[in-house]
Amino acid sequence: MAGTQVPDGSVKPRAGLWARTGDRLVVGGATVGDAGRDGEIVGLHHTDGTPPYDVRWSDTGRVTLVFPGPDARVRHYPADDSSAGPRRRTVQEERR
Repeated sequence: MAGTQVPDGSVKPRAGLWARTGDRLVVGGATVGDAGRDGEIVGLHHTDGTPPYDVRWSDTGRVTLVFPGPDARVRHYPADDSSAGPRRRTVQEERR
């Protein structure tokens, strides 16, 4: 996939949804007035940061595999920002 080099040496896709571990996934509510959900992205299945993601939901604490829909967005945090929490390993790193 073509992309743009970012400061940490990884490649960010030019278009579409992408994320790093520690970013937050925000999903809109199913109906008007529904608050929706958010969670921390704790696992990546692709090295370029494209979906699907392993997400730990803030309302339940459960980790699920998520294929984000059109109502989802990623809230990015700087790679060196300690408020994003510790860096988690990708699914590929876990399998090694």
